[in-house]
Parts: sequence; C-alpha cells; structure tokens
Amino acid sequence: MLTPKQNFLETIKKDGHPDRLVKQYEYGAFLPGDPINNYIRKGNFVMGMEPTKDAFGTTIMWPDGYVALMPHVTEDDKVIKDITRWKECLHVPEIAKYVTGEDVWKDYNARIAEVDREQQFIMPMMHTGVFERLHFLMGFEDLFINLIEEPEAMAELIECIGDYRMEVFKTLVENAHPDLVLSHDDWGSKNSLFISPDMWREFIKPQYKRLYGYLHDQGIVVIHHADSFLEPIVEDMIECHVDLWQGVLPSNNIPKIQEILDGRMALQGGLDSGLYDAIDGNEEQIRAEVRHCCEEYASKGHFIPSITYGGPGTFYPERYEIINDEIEKYNMKHYGIA
Repeated sequence: MLTPKQNFLETIKKDGHPDRLVKQYEYGAFLPGDPINNYIRKGNFVMGMEPTKDAFGTTIMWPDGYVALMPHVTEDDKVIKDITRWKECLHVPEIAKYVTGEDVWKDYNARIAEVDREQQFIMPMMHTGVFERLHFLMGFEDLFINLIEEPEAMAELIECIGDYRMEVFKTLVENAHPDLVLSHDDWGSKNSLFISPDMWREFIKPQYKRLYGYLHDQGIVVIHHADSFLEPIVEDMIECHVDLWQGVLPSNNIPKIQEILDGRMALQGGLDSGLYDAIDGNEEQIRAEVRHCCEEYASKGHFIPSITYGGPGTFYPERYEIINDEIEKYNMKHYGIA
C-alpha cells in the first residue's frame, strides 16, 4: 500500500499508477501561520476580528459566520485610487528584508520538523496571488476599467506585483524548503473568468509563467488553487507549469477537461463547497455527490475528489469527515484498501 504522499505523486504523474483515490488533502501537512503570511497580514487573521489593514494597506474583514476573510475596498479606503499614480500610492512590503533569517523561521521550521515527511508533504499556502492583489488594492470595478482604459499603467503594476510574488516564493523556498506550494489566485466566478481569456493571457499569464517556472525549476510541485470557472485556459495553466489545479468546480465541464488534459495536469475538487458545507447540508446528498464525483471524475484518473476550499477542513467539521468516509468506502469497494 502506497503512503498518502506516494499515492499523490502517482496520481498527478501522467503515467502514474496510484493504488487508490487520494482522500482530499491527506497528502499534505497543513501548516498555516508561516512568517511571510504573518508579516503581510500583520498577524494571524481570525473569524470575528476587528477590521484590520494588511501590509499593503488593504482593509481586511472576517465577520462571524463567514468561512474566510475578505477585502473591504471602498472609495475612501482603496489603496490605489488613480492607476496613473500607483507608484505614489503603493508601498510594497519588503519580504527579503524582514522575513528572512533563522530566528524569523525558527518556530515555523520546528513545526515542519514534527511532520512525518515519509507520509506527507509540507504544504505551505501562499495567499492572495497576482489577480487577487489587484482587486485588494483597487476593487473589482476599478480593476476592470483600468485594464481597458489604462493598460500600460496596469501592466506596470502587475509586473511590480509579480516581482513581489517572486520574492515571496524565493523567500519561502530558501527558508522552508517545501516539496510543494499551494498558491491561491481566483481568476473567475463559478461560471466565467473575471476577464476574457485573451486579456488574462496578456496581463496575468506572463507572471505565472515566470513565478511557477521558478518553482518548477526548484523541483517543487505547483498546486494552483482557484475555485473558479477556468475551462477556457486549462492549456495555458499547463504552460504555466501547474501540476495540480485544486478547487475545480463542477460548473466546469470536468470530463471534457480531463479528455483535453490527458493527464498533463491533475485536478482536485468536484465538490462545490458552497453547496455541501452549508447550514442545510444533507448527509445523504453529500454522500451521493461524493460517489458521483468518484465514479464520474476520479475513475478516469489524475483526479482527487475533494471539497473545493483552498485548504483542508470545512466550516461544519462533520461534512469533511462525511466526504472522507465516502471516499474510503469507494476505495474499499474498488481497490480493497481505504
């Protein structure tokens, strides 16, 4: 029987031979609270906190009862109000200056040392990618207008954010030495990309080719989280060195995407968190959808049945265990092991 780590590697390889379905995030040791995110977020954000500005100056809120934090961008508190003057408005945090050194990483690396790396990967999660940082700084409406009306200024800003993100990845790699990186950047809603595929290719894709290209050159597995509709750009994601698209929603035509990919990029998701981690979530419905996900998607290979959140766990903890239990039942039935 393969370890969770080995089984994951076999699942994402084009010619791999997993011995069962991977069970959600079992392959990764989830260790939030790394020095980079703590620095950018000025501490560990928690549900019910008071509105707080992050290191970029964006106001962040996490009201009671919400699954995750969110930016609060208004006309009064947006960081960039005039894209043509963004250099005057934006202070980019100096990661390499303030988040390096043995003392800074000592506690986090002690947590890493406790993980059984024969069983699991270390799974650092890097929040707020290039596109998300744009709307954190100016809001969605200005983001869309500025891409159309001031493309040169936006291109300069995006390059700057890409440089910052590269500094984040290099600092992480040099200090924590991860095997994989779970990188967050939602590029769409449930039913469409936020911008056209051509505009995404012009402005966003070049940053990820170089960012993920760097991780790829370091031998690191690249997991991109986007619980979004990304069907039109899956070939581009391969060109950006994405090994696993985590968060794939069933609003994407998953069987069609699997046929197109032919194992060149693996998928994780299929279980819409918004539907199955809700107050009225029904256990019977959840189990039925997990079985459908295993039979329809995972049976074709290179697919990990999972909730679509960008990390393990659910708002209602029992839902996560229900999903795991149903995957185990499928594995016992079809592979003889859980």
